[in-house]
Amino acid sequence: MTKNTPDRARTRFPGISSRAYEHPADRSALVALRSLTGFDTVLRRLSGMFSERALRLMFLGGSVRVGDDQFRSIHDMVRDAAYILDFEEIPELYVVQDPTPNAMAIGTDKPFIVLNTGLIDLLDDEELRFVVGHEVGHILSGHAVYRTMLLILTSLGARLAWVPLGNLAIGAIVIGLQEWQRKSELSADRAGLLTGQDVDAAKRALMKLAGGSRLAEMNVEAFHRQAREYDAAGDVRDGLLKFLNLLQRSHPYAVVRFAELDKWADGPEYRRIMAGDYPRREEDSSAKVTDEIRAAAKAYRDSWNATADPFIGKLRDIADGAASLAGDLLARAGRRGQGRDEG
Repeated sequence: MTKNTPDRARTRFPGISSRAYEHPADRSALVALRSLTGFDTVLRRLSGMFSERALRLMFLGGSVRVGDDQFRSIHDMVRDAAYILDFEEIPELYVVQDPTPNAMAIGTDKPFIVLNTGLIDLLDDEELRFVVGHEVGHILSGHAVYRTMLLILTSLGARLAWVPLGNLAIGAIVIGLQEWQRKSELSADRAGLLTGQDVDAAKRALMKLAGGSRLAEMNVEAFHRQAREYDAAGDVRDGLLKFLNLLQRSHPYAVVRFAELDKWADGPEYRRIMAGDYPRREEDSSAKVTDEIRAAAKAYRDSWNATADPFIGKLRDIADGAASLAGDLLARAGRRGQGRDEG
Protein backbone atom coordinates (compact mmCIF):
# COMPACT_ATOMS: atom_id res chain seq x y z
CA MET A 1 0.00 0.00 0.00
CA THR A 2 1.22 3.47 -0.84
CA LYS A 3 1.79 5.34 2.40
CA ASN A 4 0.18 8.64 1.43
CA THR A 5 -0.32 11.07 4.28
CA PRO A 6 -3.88 11.96 5.33
CA ASP A 7 -5.48 15.21 4.16
CA ARG A 8 -4.72 16.85 7.52
CA ALA A 9 -2.31 16.11 10.32
CA ARG A 10 -3.59 13.16 12.34
CA THR A 11 -1.63 10.92 14.66
CA ARG A 12 -0.64 7.62 13.06
CA PHE A 13 -0.28 4.40 15.06
CA PRO A 14 2.46 2.20 13.55
CA GLY A 15 2.01 -1.49 14.31
CA ILE A 16 -1.08 -0.90 16.45
CA SER A 17 -2.87 -4.03 17.58
CA SER A 18 -6.66 -4.09 17.47
CA ARG A 19 -6.40 -5.00 21.16
CA ALA A 20 -5.61 -1.33 21.77
CA TYR A 21 -9.17 -0.22 21.08
CA GLU A 22 -11.27 -3.36 21.56
CA HIS A 23 -13.83 -3.43 24.34
CA PRO A 24 -12.66 -5.94 26.99
CA ALA A 25 -15.64 -8.26 26.40
CA ASP A 26 -14.94 -8.21 22.66
CA ARG A 27 -11.18 -8.58 23.12
CA SER A 28 -11.42 -11.60 25.41
CA ALA A 29 -13.58 -13.47 22.90
CA LEU A 30 -11.27 -12.57 20.01
CA VAL A 31 -8.10 -13.58 21.85
CA ALA A 32 -9.71 -16.90 22.76
CA LEU A 33 -10.82 -17.55 19.18
CA ARG A 34 -7.44 -16.56 17.73
CA SER A 35 -5.72 -18.97 20.10
CA LEU A 36 -7.60 -21.97 18.67
CA THR A 37 -5.26 -23.58 16.16
CA GLY A 38 -6.91 -23.94 12.77
CA PHE A 39 -10.11 -22.19 13.87
CA ASP A 40 -10.02 -19.64 11.05
CA THR A 41 -9.44 -22.38 8.48
CA VAL A 42 -12.39 -24.43 9.72
CA LEU A 43 -14.60 -21.35 9.91
CA ARG A 44 -13.76 -20.32 6.37
CA ARG A 45 -14.64 -23.79 5.13
CA LEU A 46 -17.93 -23.72 6.99
CA SER A 47 -18.67 -20.29 5.57
CA GLY A 48 -18.76 -21.76 2.07
CA MET A 49 -22.55 -21.59 2.34
CA PHE A 50 -22.15 -17.80 2.40
CA SER A 51 -20.21 -17.30 -0.82
CA GLU A 52 -17.94 -14.29 -0.49
CA ARG A 53 -17.21 -14.42 -4.22
CA ALA A 54 -20.95 -14.21 -4.99
CA LEU A 55 -21.31 -11.26 -2.63
CA ARG A 56 -18.42 -9.40 -4.20
CA LEU A 57 -19.81 -10.00 -7.70
CA MET A 58 -23.21 -8.78 -6.55
CA PHE A 59 -21.78 -5.47 -5.35
CA LEU A 60 -19.43 -5.21 -8.33
CA GLY A 61 -22.42 -5.51 -10.65
CA GLY A 62 -25.01 -3.51 -8.72
CA SER A 63 -23.19 -0.71 -6.91
CA VAL A 64 -20.27 1.71 -7.35
CA ARG A 65 -16.74 0.73 -6.33
CA VAL A 66 -14.91 3.75 -4.95
CA GLY A 67 -11.45 4.65 -6.18
CA ASP A 68 -9.37 7.51 -7.55
CA ASP A 69 -12.00 8.12 -10.22
CA GLN A 70 -15.24 7.30 -8.37
CA PHE A 71 -16.25 8.79 -5.00
CA ARG A 72 -12.69 10.05 -4.65
CA SER A 73 -13.30 11.73 -1.29
CA ILE A 74 -14.58 8.49 0.26
CA HIS A 75 -11.66 6.57 -1.22
CA ASP A 76 -9.33 9.07 0.46
CA MET A 77 -11.08 8.38 3.78
CA VAL A 78 -10.52 4.63 3.44
CA ARG A 79 -6.90 5.22 2.45
CA ASP A 80 -6.41 7.55 5.43
CA ALA A 81 -8.02 5.07 7.84
CA ALA A 82 -5.74 2.29 6.60
CA TYR A 83 -2.73 4.60 6.92
CA ILE A 84 -3.58 5.76 10.46
CA LEU A 85 -4.34 2.25 11.76
CA ASP A 86 -1.33 0.88 9.83
CA PHE A 87 -3.45 -1.59 7.88
CA GLU A 88 -1.55 -3.50 5.22
CA GLU A 89 -3.90 -2.76 2.34
CA ILE A 90 -6.76 -0.42 1.50
CA PRO A 91 -10.05 -2.35 1.80
CA GLU A 92 -12.39 -2.22 -1.18
CA LEU A 93 -15.45 -0.05 -0.60
CA TYR A 94 -18.73 -0.08 -2.51
CA VAL A 95 -21.48 2.55 -2.50
CA VAL A 96 -24.96 1.09 -2.90
CA GLN A 97 -28.17 2.98 -3.66
CA ASP A 98 -30.22 2.51 -0.51
CA PRO A 99 -31.92 5.27 1.52
CA THR A 100 -31.41 3.41 4.84
CA PRO A 101 -28.39 4.90 6.67
CA ASN A 102 -26.18 1.85 7.08
CA ALA A 103 -22.66 0.55 6.58
CA MET A 104 -21.07 -2.88 6.95
CA ALA A 105 -17.83 -4.80 6.59
CA ILE A 106 -18.33 -8.26 5.12
CA GLY A 107 -16.24 -11.15 3.83
CA THR A 108 -13.71 -13.58 5.25
CA ASP A 109 -10.74 -13.93 2.92
CA LYS A 110 -10.68 -10.30 1.78
CA PRO A 111 -13.30 -8.30 3.69
CA PHE A 112 -14.74 -5.21 2.03
CA ILE A 113 -16.91 -2.28 3.10
CA VAL A 114 -20.37 -1.28 1.88
CA LEU A 115 -21.84 2.20 2.42
CA ASN A 116 -25.48 3.02 1.72
CA THR A 117 -26.21 6.31 -0.03
CA GLY A 118 -28.60 7.13 2.83
CA LEU A 119 -25.62 7.27 5.21
CA ILE A 120 -23.51 9.35 2.81
CA ASP A 121 -26.36 11.86 2.40
CA LEU A 122 -26.91 12.02 6.16
CA LEU A 123 -23.36 12.70 7.36
CA ASP A 124 -20.79 15.42 6.72
CA ASP A 125 -17.23 14.48 5.75
CA GLU A 126 -15.80 14.21 9.27
CA GLU A 127 -18.81 12.24 10.51
CA LEU A 128 -18.46 9.91 7.53
CA ARG A 129 -14.75 9.54 8.27
CA PHE A 130 -15.70 8.23 11.73
CA VAL A 131 -17.99 5.61 10.11
CA VAL A 132 -15.34 4.55 7.58
CA GLY A 133 -12.81 4.16 10.41
CA HIS A 134 -15.43 2.17 12.34
CA GLU A 135 -15.70 -0.31 9.45
CA VAL A 136 -11.92 -0.52 8.95
CA GLY A 137 -11.71 -1.26 12.68
CA HIS A 138 -14.10 -4.19 12.19
CA ILE A 139 -11.81 -5.58 9.50
CA LEU A 140 -8.62 -5.04 11.51
CA SER A 141 -10.17 -6.88 14.48
CA GLY A 142 -11.31 -9.77 12.30
CA HIS A 143 -14.96 -9.22 13.21
CA ALA A 144 -16.08 -9.97 9.66
CA VAL A 145 -14.56 -13.45 9.93
CA TYR A 146 -15.91 -14.30 13.37
CA ARG A 147 -19.38 -12.94 12.67
CA THR A 148 -19.67 -15.66 10.06
CA MET A 149 -19.92 -18.10 12.96
CA LEU A 150 -23.00 -16.26 14.18
CA LEU A 151 -24.60 -16.56 10.74
CA ILE A 152 -23.76 -20.26 10.59
CA LEU A 153 -25.16 -20.98 14.04
CA THR A 154 -28.31 -18.95 13.36
CA SER A 155 -28.89 -21.00 10.21
CA LEU A 156 -28.07 -24.21 12.07
CA GLY A 157 -30.51 -23.31 14.84
CA ALA A 158 -33.33 -23.01 12.31
CA ARG A 159 -32.46 -26.42 10.86
CA LEU A 160 -32.37 -28.04 14.32
CA ALA A 161 -35.72 -26.62 15.39
CA TRP A 162 -37.29 -30.10 15.18
CA VAL A 163 -34.63 -31.69 17.44
CA PRO A 164 -35.62 -31.75 21.15
CA LEU A 165 -33.52 -29.14 22.99
CA GLY A 166 -31.27 -28.81 19.91
CA ASN A 167 -32.50 -25.35 18.97
CA LEU A 168 -32.48 -24.32 22.65
CA ALA A 169 -28.78 -25.12 22.96
CA ILE A 170 -27.91 -23.31 19.73
CA GLY A 171 -30.12 -20.39 20.79
CA ALA A 172 -28.17 -19.97 24.03
CA ILE A 173 -24.91 -19.82 22.08
CA VAL A 174 -26.39 -17.35 19.59
CA ILE A 175 -27.54 -15.04 22.43
CA GLY A 176 -23.98 -15.06 23.77
CA LEU A 177 -22.56 -14.31 20.32
CA GLN A 178 -25.05 -11.48 19.81
CA GLU A 179 -23.92 -9.93 23.09
CA TRP A 180 -20.33 -10.19 21.84
CA GLN A 181 -21.37 -8.61 18.54
CA ARG A 182 -22.89 -5.63 20.33
CA LYS A 183 -19.63 -5.17 22.24
CA SER A 184 -17.72 -5.42 18.94
CA GLU A 185 -19.66 -2.34 17.78
CA LEU A 186 -18.32 -0.41 20.76
CA SER A 187 -14.81 -1.53 19.73
CA ALA A 188 -15.35 -0.32 16.17
CA ASP A 189 -16.64 3.04 17.44
CA ARG A 190 -13.31 3.45 19.23
CA ALA A 191 -11.45 2.60 16.01
CA GLY A 192 -13.53 5.22 14.22
CA LEU A 193 -12.53 7.82 16.80
CA LEU A 194 -8.85 6.87 16.50
CA THR A 195 -9.16 7.29 12.72
CA GLY A 196 -10.90 10.66 12.63
CA GLN A 197 -9.56 11.94 15.99
CA ASP A 198 -12.57 14.25 16.18
CA VAL A 199 -14.76 13.48 19.20
CA ASP A 200 -17.42 16.01 18.25
CA ALA A 201 -17.79 14.52 14.76
CA ALA A 202 -18.16 11.03 16.22
CA LYS A 203 -20.88 12.27 18.59
CA ARG A 204 -22.68 14.06 15.77
CA ALA A 205 -22.67 10.90 13.67
CA LEU A 206 -24.27 8.86 16.46
CA MET A 207 -26.86 11.58 17.13
CA LYS A 208 -27.79 11.69 13.43
CA LEU A 209 -28.11 7.90 13.34
CA ALA A 210 -30.66 8.27 16.14
CA GLY A 211 -32.54 11.39 15.01
CA GLY A 212 -31.77 12.14 11.37
CA SER A 213 -30.19 15.07 9.60
CA ARG A 214 -31.69 18.00 11.56
CA LEU A 215 -28.75 18.35 13.89
CA ALA A 216 -29.72 21.96 14.70
CA GLU A 217 -32.79 20.56 16.44
CA MET A 218 -30.66 18.31 18.68
CA ASN A 219 -28.46 19.08 21.65
CA VAL A 220 -25.41 17.20 22.93
CA GLU A 221 -26.18 17.73 26.61
CA ALA A 222 -29.82 16.76 26.14
CA PHE A 223 -28.71 13.59 24.35
CA HIS A 224 -26.42 12.88 27.30
CA ARG A 225 -29.36 13.28 29.68
CA GLN A 226 -31.35 10.93 27.48
CA ALA A 227 -28.56 8.35 27.75
CA ARG A 228 -28.54 8.69 31.55
CA GLU A 229 -32.31 8.33 31.69
CA TYR A 230 -32.14 5.19 29.52
CA ASP A 231 -29.44 3.78 31.80
CA ALA A 232 -31.47 4.43 34.94
CA ALA A 233 -34.77 3.19 33.46
CA GLY A 234 -37.81 3.42 35.72
CA ASP A 235 -38.04 0.26 37.74
CA VAL A 236 -37.07 -3.40 37.54
CA ARG A 237 -39.69 -4.02 34.85
CA ASP A 238 -38.13 -1.38 32.60
CA GLY A 239 -34.70 -2.93 33.11
CA LEU A 240 -36.03 -6.34 32.10
CA LEU A 241 -37.73 -4.86 29.04
CA LYS A 242 -34.45 -3.19 28.02
CA PHE A 243 -32.71 -6.54 28.28
CA LEU A 244 -35.38 -8.26 26.17
CA ASN A 245 -35.35 -5.46 23.56
CA LEU A 246 -31.61 -5.93 23.05
CA LEU A 247 -31.79 -9.67 22.37
CA GLN A 248 -32.62 -9.24 18.69
CA ARG A 249 -30.40 -6.21 18.05
CA SER A 250 -27.01 -6.40 16.37
CA HIS A 251 -26.01 -2.93 17.64
CA PRO A 252 -26.39 -1.21 21.01
CA TYR A 253 -28.81 1.73 20.98
CA ALA A 254 -27.37 5.03 19.75
CA VAL A 255 -27.56 6.70 23.19
CA VAL A 256 -25.55 3.82 24.68
CA ARG A 257 -22.89 4.05 21.97
CA PHE A 258 -22.76 7.84 22.45
CA ALA A 259 -22.25 7.56 26.22
CA GLU A 260 -19.72 4.72 25.94
CA LEU A 261 -17.62 6.52 23.32
CA ASP A 262 -17.72 9.79 25.25
CA LYS A 263 -16.52 8.02 28.40
CA TRP A 264 -13.69 6.26 26.51
CA ALA A 265 -12.62 9.47 24.74
CA ASP A 266 -12.38 11.22 28.10
CA GLY A 267 -10.45 8.40 29.77
CA PRO A 268 -6.79 7.46 30.18
CA GLU A 269 -6.82 4.63 27.62
CA TYR A 270 -7.55 6.96 24.69
CA ARG A 271 -4.95 9.46 25.92
CA ARG A 272 -2.29 6.74 26.17
CA ILE A 273 -2.97 5.56 22.63
CA MET A 274 -2.79 9.11 21.27
CA ALA A 275 0.55 9.49 23.08
CA GLY A 276 1.90 6.36 21.35
CA ASP A 277 1.51 3.94 24.26
CA TYR A 278 -0.51 1.00 22.91
CA PRO A 279 -0.26 -2.79 22.31
CA ARG A 280 1.56 -3.82 19.12
CA ARG A 281 0.55 -6.57 16.69
CA GLU A 282 3.89 -8.26 17.19
CA GLU A 283 2.79 -8.93 20.78
CA ASP A 284 -0.59 -10.45 19.85
CA SER A 285 0.66 -14.04 19.99
CA SER A 286 1.69 -13.58 23.62
CA ALA A 287 -1.70 -12.22 24.73
CA LYS A 288 -3.15 -14.51 27.41
CA VAL A 289 -6.78 -15.57 27.27
CA THR A 290 -7.01 -15.64 31.09
CA ASP A 291 -5.84 -12.03 31.36
CA GLU A 292 -8.38 -10.90 28.79
CA ILE A 293 -11.21 -12.81 30.48
CA ARG A 294 -10.33 -11.15 33.79
CA ALA A 295 -10.34 -7.76 32.03
CA ALA A 296 -13.73 -8.51 30.50
CA ALA A 297 -15.13 -9.57 33.88
CA LYS A 298 -13.81 -6.35 35.44
CA ALA A 299 -15.37 -4.28 32.64
CA TYR A 300 -18.77 -5.89 33.22
CA ARG A 301 -18.40 -5.51 36.99
CA ASP A 302 -17.48 -1.82 36.67
CA SER A 303 -20.40 -1.29 34.28
CA TRP A 304 -22.81 -2.98 36.66
CA ASN A 305 -21.53 -0.94 39.59
CA ALA A 306 -21.84 2.32 37.65
CA THR A 307 -25.32 1.78 36.22
CA ALA A 308 -28.45 3.16 37.86
CA ASP A 309 -30.61 0.46 36.21
CA PRO A 310 -32.66 -1.15 39.02
CA PHE A 311 -32.89 -4.45 37.14
CA ILE A 312 -29.11 -4.67 36.96
CA GLY A 313 -29.01 -3.60 40.59
CA LYS A 314 -31.21 -6.54 41.55
CA LEU A 315 -29.03 -8.93 39.57
CA ARG A 316 -25.96 -7.43 41.25
CA ASP A 317 -27.53 -7.86 44.68
CA ILE A 318 -28.41 -11.48 43.90
CA ALA A 319 -24.89 -12.15 42.65
CA ASP A 320 -23.36 -10.43 45.69
CA GLY A 321 -25.68 -12.38 47.98
CA ALA A 322 -24.77 -15.65 46.33
CA ALA A 323 -21.08 -14.82 46.60
CA SER A 324 -21.49 -13.89 50.28
CA LEU A 325 -23.41 -17.11 50.99
CA ALA A 326 -20.77 -19.15 49.20
CA GLY A 327 -18.08 -17.42 51.23
CA ASP A 328 -19.91 -18.15 54.49
CA LEU A 329 -20.34 -21.81 53.56
CA LEU A 330 -16.67 -22.13 52.68
CA ALA A 331 -15.67 -20.40 55.92
CA ARG A 332 -17.89 -22.73 57.96
CA ALA A 333 -16.54 -25.75 56.15
CA GLY A 334 -13.03 -24.54 56.87
CA ARG A 335 -13.76 -24.07 60.59
CA ARG A 336 -15.33 -27.52 60.82
CA GLY A 337 -12.31 -29.01 59.13
CA GLN A 338 -10.03 -27.28 61.58
CA GLY A 339 -12.15 -28.55 64.50
CA ARG A 340 -11.83 -32.11 63.30
CA ASP A 341 -8.08 -31.71 62.86
CA GLU A 342 -7.74 -30.34 66.38
CA GLY A 343 -9.85 -33.16 67.82
